[in-house]
Amino acid sequence: MDSHRPGDEPRSLADVSTPGRVAAPDEAISHEELALAARNHGLPLEALRYDVTPPGLHYVLVHYDIPPADADTWTLTVGGHVRTPLALDLAALRALPPVTHRVTMECAGNGRARLTPRPVSQPWLVEAVGTADWTGVPLRTLLAEAGVEQDAVEAVFTGADHGVERGVEQDYRRSLPLANATASDPEVLVAYAMNGAPLPPQHGHPLRLVVPGWYGMAHVKWLHDITLTDTPFTGFQQAVAYRYRQASDEPGDPVTRIAPRALMIPPGFPDFMTRTRVVRPGPLRLEGRAWSGRAPVTQVEISTDDGHSWEAAALSPPDGHAWSWRHWHADWTATAGPHTLTARATDAEGTAQPLTQPWNRGGFGNNLVQRVPVVCL
Repeated sequence: MDSHRPGDEPRSLADVSTPGRVAAPDEAISHEELALAARNHGLPLEALRYDVTPPGLHYVLVHYDIPPADADTWTLTVGGHVRTPLALDLAALRALPPVTHRVTMECAGNGRARLTPRPVSQPWLVEAVGTADWTGVPLRTLLAEAGVEQDAVEAVFTGADHGVERGVEQDYRRSLPLANATASDPEVLVAYAMNGAPLPPQHGHPLRLVVPGWYGMAHVKWLHDITLTDTPFTGFQQAVAYRYRQASDEPGDPVTRIAPRALMIPPGFPDFMTRTRVVRPGPLRLEGRAWSGRAPVTQVEISTDDGHSWEAAALSPPDGHAWSWRHWHADWTATAGPHTLTARATDAEGTAQPLTQPWNRGGFGNNLVQRVPVVCL
């Protein structure tokens, strides 16, 4: 039987694509949020032990659908305010001198589900991160070949993924100021390989952008067009989404670089449902990773009493990968009873992770310290 009543049928995109909102105080995670969580996935925190994240464990966020992509027929166009428009297939891109950068990538919404009140969207906890070796062609090489016109101010990147968001039908599209697009450090890549192999479909096969130090929304996947413009880009993903706002009616500030964060490899072994960790009494090494897209991480501190006291952890020496996470470790003697373990990163600008939530309507950039409940038995 048809359960629809007259007048219930969607009449426009706005009827099937609702505005952004904040959950009511006692509102549970919705089926829609669970569906997003099933489509996307985070890094299992025990995988922080890898210097380079295996592709299947690296976090994934797909806004719309993974588009069909044939590497044999894929073309990247470079146009707009350039002297010589380009149309490059994969063979032409691979013929250019390749570079590889190890980059830690984090979703801008990482930590969203831990905010109160909760912005309704992909319900990340702390696991939306990964580090990979990305290989490709520097964006500045392609722009130099195309010849940037003097009036160009931004580069706009278009992916092949298509959908609707808050009533706006769109291809996924983001931009970078020209100064960022042509910088040598960090050097933006048009990447075709991840960890030495072709990009997996969920990571943008056959081409994606990699913007070291920036949150994941800037790393446009399934990249097929770069257009230089003489005015700032005002598309949905730039001017509407990915803004730090306290209220829905304010323009907000753009989400750009990654705030400092430290994560701990959960020690011991977990309870299946609660993920509470069980450890044994005695000496125990705590370890994890720390990163920042704003300035190098210079300090990691740990607390074993839920932030009441702190001690410095040992940071691994710089390894030449300026835009990758760093390993840290500290020794702890576990004693019987419950404990809450915490890690906190500070970068060279003096910015430390907060101990209270940095709330905003979109749930972006929540780098509140991680808390790991442990029971020592």
